[in-house]
Amino acid sequence: MTTNAMTTNAMTANANTRTTHPVTVTDTRTDEAGRLNFAKAAPKVFRALIGFDTAARDGLDPALVELVQIRASHLNHCAYCLHMHTNDARKAGESEDRLHMVAVWREARHFFTGKEQAALALTEAVTLVADTGVPDDVYAEAAAHFEEQELAHLLALIFAINTWNRVALSTAKRAGTDERR
Repeated sequence: MTTNAMTTNAMTANANTRTTHPVTVTDTRTDEAGRLNFAKAAPKVFRALIGFDTAARDGLDPALVELVQIRASHLNHCAYCLHMHTNDARKAGESEDRLHMVAVWREARHFFTGKEQAALALTEAVTLVADTGVPDDVYAEAAAHFEEQELAHLLALIFAINTWNRVALSTAKRAGTDERR
């Protein structure tokens, strides 16, 4: 993606008259929706988010990482991230059956381990934190399945995917256009 220079007409007031002057504006919007390219507009922030995401994953089972990211993306209605993470999960060997059941994991518990169920419940609670907070029983169940450091990383992963979902939704990322490649 490239940065475009746009010329616009800026209105300036000069006493009782208005004059129009051309103004050059650097524009980082590159898609049909006219949304900015976040990575180019805020590269330090973007790199920091990548670093946070990478650190969050450290020590977590890669299959669990994808399940958490898929569930948060469902809840946030983020098609871009959902497409990306279901593809990543498939490449990592995740079964189609489990991928189809993530959205309804409570009704299909037999597809998921107790640890995965606890992570999915925590993902839902943290993602929807404004609705009910993080209930004590959900937190306690996660704490029973994860050691302290692992639980901290799980929480960080949930924070990270929720941030990525908000970046993708706010900047109108289109599903199927994975820009990591």
